[in-house]
Amino acid sequence: MTRLFGTDGVRGLANASLTAELALDLSVAAAHVLADLGEFAGHRPRAVVGRDTRISGQFLEAAVVAGLASAGVDVLLLGVLPTPGVAHLTDKLGADLGVMLSASHNPMPDNGIKFLARGGHKLDDAIEVAIERRMREQWQRPTGGDVGRVTTYDAAVTDYAAHLVAATTKPLDGLKVVLDCAEGAAYEAGPLALRDAGAEVIAIHASPDGLNINDNCGSTHLGSLQRAVVEHGADAGFGLDGDSDRCLAVDHEGNVVDGDQILAVLALALRDQGLLAKDTVVATVMSNLGFVQALRGAGIGVRQTKVGDRYVLEAMKVSGYSLGGEQSGHVILSDHATTGDGILTALKVLERMAATGQSLQSLAGVMTRLPQVLVNVPGVDKARTDDDAVLAAAVAEEEAALGDTGRILLRPSGTEALVRVMVEAPSLETADSVAHRLADVVKAQLAL
Repeated sequence: MTRLFGTDGVRGLANASLTAELALDLSVAAAHVLADLGEFAGHRPRAVVGRDTRISGQFLEAAVVAGLASAGVDVLLLGVLPTPGVAHLTDKLGADLGVMLSASHNPMPDNGIKFLARGGHKLDDAIEVAIERRMREQWQRPTGGDVGRVTTYDAAVTDYAAHLVAATTKPLDGLKVVLDCAEGAAYEAGPLALRDAGAEVIAIHASPDGLNINDNCGSTHLGSLQRAVVEHGADAGFGLDGDSDRCLAVDHEGNVVDGDQILAVLALALRDQGLLAKDTVVATVMSNLGFVQALRGAGIGVRQTKVGDRYVLEAMKVSGYSLGGEQSGHVILSDHATTGDGILTALKVLERMAATGQSLQSLAGVMTRLPQVLVNVPGVDKARTDDDAVLAAAVAEEEAALGDTGRILLRPSGTEALVRVMVEAPSLETADSVAHRLADVVKAQLAL
């Protein structure tokens, strides 16, 4: 059977592959699996449910709630809230299960379902497999007073914003910031948290209508943020994605500061405060060689994992590291959060600026990025990426030509039907030509 769960929950085209029926079945199965594991023992089970601003989130929320309540789980509706906010309140409210409805940075027609375990942590792979196996099974339905109650939790946004401000140890007074909310889940919580921390905030793309999430805005489309930072004379700008579990930054001149640079800034900040556990940062194989070289030169170790914030988090939990993230802007600060948090990341970068008096441009200059080109090849059979002999030979030939001056990475997307070709090289021209040559081979060899 084809797996439903990808690297970040279950995603698909809302009301096509991701239906209300599927959402209901998944929720019932999740309740049964957790019950069998003893998570509900001795008390009435409770779940919290949040969503981003996609219009499809309304009917999917109704389906999830129906499934959980029919299985005897009490549900607190959080409304529109970032994924890290749902994770935080799963822990704070003592919920046995958290559910977030979002497809993150994907286009508006998509949506997704992400389950969180007690404490706000992502479910283990084994539990996700168990949920898939338990779907649509026959079961004894509770009746009468044993069915779940559904209530609304009105303080979700303010509680989450207060948590973020409490994690900020230095006032941000005097800093002017542009925040691109991506017409998504952080349109209220993001500006509120930054303002309460002391910053002057210009919020853009903060008027969601259910249809415009990620539409030429947010962390995947930084153009309007770059223009707004320059136009307003801001000290920095931050672009969130649809569910605000990641962000990218822009300096005062409008230059993009990517996830690697943000990680480097935060690594040095934590190291200087004595808060960087084991003086090590967890990153993925997609991180730029310049990032690795800069941190090692500063005496900071880099542990690299497969792509996906869940793998970064797993490595952090196993070894007790306090900072990890991805080039795409997922940053996990485990002293304050159980998942990537774009608003928290922005606050911590601004805190470093306030503490040092340096500009973001100056702080980000700690590393020099090796030219990197990423080419997405859609419409291919990504499952055969590692098995095609012709493609393997082409990669080997290009790697031999680059030698120690660069690297190549082919990676099937965990959430979309495409293969990503990443090349780093001494010059942008070399990286671009190698990447496109290999992209052509991927397209030819893995065509559907």
